[in-house]
Amino acid sequence: TLPELQIQRGAAIALTGPNGAGKSTLLRILAFLESPTKGELDFFGTPGVPFRREVTLLLQEPYLLHLSVFDNVAYGLKIRGERHLTDRVFTALDSVGLPPESFHHRQRHELSGGEKQRVALAARLILRPLALLLDEPTSNLDAQSIDAIHRAVIQAVGAGTTVIVASHDHAWLDTLNARRIHLHPKEEHTSSLSSAPA
Repeated sequence: TLPELQIQRGAAIALTGPNGAGKSTLLRILAFLESPTKGELDFFGTPGVPFRREVTLLLQEPYLLHLSVFDNVAYGLKIRGERHLTDRVFTALDSVGLPPESFHHRQRHELSGGEKQRVALAARLILRPLALLLDEPTSNLDAQSIDAIHRAVIQAVGAGTTVIVASHDHAWLDTLNARRIHLHPKEEHTSSLSSAPA
């Protein structure tokens, strides 16, 4: 029998386990970027592909376009045809601890690694996704960026966004009051799950 994982809307989930256990792969499957080799993936009871725009994944290594900070954050809304974006972009930047007046005009090469990660997170938060997935979002970042990302994610959880995060930062996972799902590596590159309450 295949293991079953059910995630309630608005839940905070922490994926833990050693390297190679499949945390990143599971996140990519949950983000509809990869298909499971077995079983099915539903989004609130419906096959998930039509809802891909409602789920967003922040990778450990952020990718920004060769655009200004403003245009990177606004990009997802622009391709959806939305207009009058300044207030939403500035709010998203502020939520990740980047003063909009100082950062909105900056280019990618003018940002530190932590600032790039915060811009990448702002670009996802502005979409108001139903589910926000994060893969080691604070790995190798400076303390200020780690704190800003923590606060932004906790705020998203408080606003009812489903948050699923893979991280080795157990102290931060504790602040999320997240349900823990521990992945156990198995032979032949498969993994099993065990769950613990928050």
